[in-house]
Order: sequence, then structure tokens, then C-alpha cells
Amino acid sequence: MNDPLVRAEAAGKKYGSGSGAVVALRAVSMAVAPGEFVALMGRSGCGKTTLLNLLGAMDTPTSGEIWLGGQRTTALADNALTALRRGSVGFVFQAFHLLPTLTVRENIEVPLLLAGLPLGERARELAERVDMAGKLEAFPHQLSGGEQQRAAIARALAHHPPLVIADEPTGNLDSHSAARIMELLAGLAREAGAAVIMATHSAEAARAATRVIHISDGEVV
Repeated sequence: MNDPLVRAEAAGKKYGSGSGAVVALRAVSMAVAPGEFVALMGRSGCGKTTLLNLLGAMDTPTSGEIWLGGQRTTALADNALTALRRGSVGFVFQAFHLLPTLTVRENIEVPLLLAGLPLGERARELAERVDMAGKLEAFPHQLSGGEQQRAAIARALAHHPPLVIADEPTGNLDSHSAARIMELLAGLAREAGAAVIMATHSAEAARAATRVIHISDGEVV
């Protein structure tokens, strides 16, 4: 395997303290290299989303370490963590999270604006890549679920992130749309060399990945 882009070293996450503490993740160690498409599988509540949040620098562990792009996330102040996340990670969510008052083009351009990057033709290029070139001026409510998710993937890729985090990206889609999303994510890892980490409870979706990690009760099994 190539040098890992992101790795967890005995990473744990606990919410609360004392007898009322909830342990969401228990000493997980894993690494993902550029070009890998890794699926995290397990039932709802098993810790998949918590692990995604740690790997994507959305949160920091209460024990152990997370390394992203050579930086130890637990050693970073909030503003540095935000800058790392903004520059290195693209997020794709089950509920799409497109901004309803913006067009597809404007939604795709949001990460570029946040990063202070030129807009150019990036939105059109990405829309063509996900078969959405004819929908650039449409608003989210005018799109099907599959179209909204493809627009969300285009937005996640706008700033060329080396890591893409996808949390149940096919959970709200029909089987045809879900298969198309899996093709896009697999192609992203294969052709663009990005590391893709996806949480899913679907064995069918996980088949598109190059590696599957099973999680139960906060632990890798």
C-alpha cells in the first residue's frame, strides 16, 4: 500500500463522563492510502459515522490519534483544524445537504468560494463529469434524489480534495441511482487517486469498494 493519507491509531471517542459516559468508538486503528475506496460496514449506531467524523477532521478523538495529510489532528487548534478540513476533505452526506436557495452551479462553487479559489469553469467541468451539465441552473427542489446526490458529489470534488468522506451516500436512493453513485465514487478513487471512505450498511454498495472494514459496537471486527 502507498503511504497512508489518513490513519487512526487506537482512536477512541467518548461522550460525557463518569457513569453516564457513552463510548462511541473503541481504540480503532486503520489507514487509508490515496486511490483506495474503503467501505465501513455495520449496523446503525455501531460507530461508523463517529469514525468518519474523526477521519475527516470534523471531530477529534478523546483517546488515540488521527493523522490526516501528515498532520496530527489532535495537535491542531480549531482554526487550523478548519483549514485542514476545508482544504483536504470533501463530504458527501445521505441527506445531500445542498443549499436550497442556490442553483446546482452555485452549490458546486461553495467550496471554491470558501477556499478563496477561482471559480472558472470548474462547476461546469464537474457537472459534466457527473452527468449534470443540463441541470446547472436548476435548484435542488427541481432535482430527483439521484440528481441531488450527484450534485453533492460534484460539490465535494470542487476543491480537488485528496480525501472524500461519504456517509451512507445511497441510503435515500433507488437501486439504479445508488449503482450510479457507486460508479462515481469508485471512479474517483481509481482515476483521480483520491482516498474515498464510505460508511454503509448495504452489502451491495460495499461491493464497489476495494476494501471493507466491519465495525460493531465501536470496534473493528
